[in-house]
Amino acid sequence: MATKLPSSSGPLPDGPQPGCDTADLIQVHRIFRWLYSELPGLIRAVDDGDVGRASLVADYAHMDFWALHLHHETEDLVLWDRLVQRSPGCVAHVDQMKAQHAQVAAELAVVEPLLEPWRARADVATRDRLAVAVEHLRDTLFGHLAPEEEHIVPVAGSVLTQQEWDEMSEHANGAIQAARKELPRDVMAVQLGLMLATLPAAERPEWMKANLPGPVRLLYSLLLKRRYENAMSELYEGRPVPQIP
Repeated sequence: MATKLPSSSGPLPDGPQPGCDTADLIQVHRIFRWLYSELPGLIRAVDDGDVGRASLVADYAHMDFWALHLHHETEDLVLWDRLVQRSPGCVAHVDQMKAQHAQVAAELAVVEPLLEPWRARADVATRDRLAVAVEHLRDTLFGHLAPEEEHIVPVAGSVLTQQEWDEMSEHANGAIQAARKELPRDVMAVQLGLMLATLPAAERPEWMKANLPGPVRLLYSLLLKRRYENAMSELYEGRPVPQIP
């Protein structure tokens, strides 16, 4: 059970009252757990010298690393200072989150330089070093996600307004748009497809209606859904895509 820490009467914005829906963060964490559980196996399955397959997997690894950088950058910008102001009792947990973000960044600094040499050569030695480095990153990340869900999410849900919480998704979406040229062209389709994959199939239409503008829902049904499915089929080479737990 999540532990709600003591809040305070710290400064609040005029207008909207505190209290927000934090379910989207839990969805994102589920995606990260799935991505980083799957990635080492996808890397190790690439045969020695198969540059084409290595390049494909490297594209998605790069997207995973980029998304993790962005997720933590967004939290650093939006969450920590506000939580400390509104709920001084959570300062120790905020400090823990900052330290864990630094640990994740250090692991990313180890793993990312291995990606392009492996993409270019697809050699076994670099492949295995990359897979091991991703596993270390995975373990560090997973050690961070659970405490954040237990100690941070309940406080944020109590002391931040919905408008403030939504700044995280606005920042992330803006960064994705700005970086589209350096990311795979189906990044938006994969992002939305993975978010929907965290939900039971029966709940997806209602989630889309509540969270996506009409034009985006139409674009997903006409184009992005097919792109997401094609991307996953390509990544998993026609075998069933593992479900997000």
